[in-house]
Amino acid sequence: MPRPIILFSGTWSDLPLEELAQRTSEWGYQGVELCCWGNHLEVQRALAEPDYCRTRLELLARHELSLTVLSNHRVGQAVCDVIDARHQRLLPDYVWGDGDPDGVQLRASEEMAATIRVAQKLGVGVVSGFSGSPIWSYVAGYPGPTLEVVAKGLAEFARRWDPLLDVCAECGVRYALEVHPGQIVFDYYSAEMALDALRGREEFGFTLDPSHLHWQGIDPVEFIRRFPDRIFHVHVKDVMLTLNGRSGILNSYLPAGDPRRGWDFRAPGRGGIDWENVIRALHEIGYAGPLSVEFKDGLMDRDAGAEEARQFVQRLDFEPNSSRDLNAKSSGSAWT
Repeated sequence: MPRPIILFSGTWSDLPLEELAQRTSEWGYQGVELCCWGNHLEVQRALAEPDYCRTRLELLARHELSLTVLSNHRVGQAVCDVIDARHQRLLPDYVWGDGDPDGVQLRASEEMAATIRVAQKLGVGVVSGFSGSPIWSYVAGYPGPTLEVVAKGLAEFARRWDPLLDVCAECGVRYALEVHPGQIVFDYYSAEMALDALRGREEFGFTLDPSHLHWQGIDPVEFIRRFPDRIFHVHVKDVMLTLNGRSGILNSYLPAGDPRRGWDFRAPGRGGIDWENVIRALHEIGYAGPLSVEFKDGLMDRDAGAEEARQFVQRLDFEPNSSRDLNAKSSGSAWT
């Protein structure tokens, strides 16, 4: 069967899960990628209350929806980021605390460990999220980093995430870092560096969202082929470049939806990504996980857009040729 089509609930975190589940089922989705903010999934309640996980699964089952992925991007960002006032709006009050950076990072790590344990309780095999980065401010900045600064930043990332990957190994859960600007992994070569820093730990891989690669000039197909065993999860979101001689890819401090930006997100199929080749590359590596629609299009009604996106993905995906060996691996470092 073609891959399950699920909906990333983060775009609807303002709605109660019961209401979103009903809509998601009506739009024709088969499951959800459940975010750990709003009231969709509360990590500490899931650990402390014996019936919480069961009732969450029953709620989804009433609407014939599966749960295969948890998302905790917001808290993951604080694990090894340089903490400042921007992080307060991302984090639960009990993680932010008094805002002392060392304490925030420690509590964020504890919350991510708890998220992984909740995934195990729910029978979910993948947690998707961010990592933060101690060296993101150096990207395209001045003065540029020395090789020693980059190496130190990667070592800091590994020091903070290794214990969380130990929890993953204990729980039988994999962590899918979304390849995204602002993270330790944001493109092809930074992915190689992060894997080397982690010594190729099998619990660590990627959430592929082609929209974050396309505007950087990176072909997501090349990324898929380079990391065939590390694509743990896939987001479906489109993007359009509108470079007109005045706009640029750094977007001039302009918010999402501003027509002066050099790029902006679009509903799936309404941007510039070659989704046909992305799907074919996923077939090549034997990816059988879900395709998770992350709807972001500032000029389109989100409910209508979500339903259209499901229809687009359903038309796009197709049954692979089972007579071929689609699990060919790329050559590369020792961790491939």
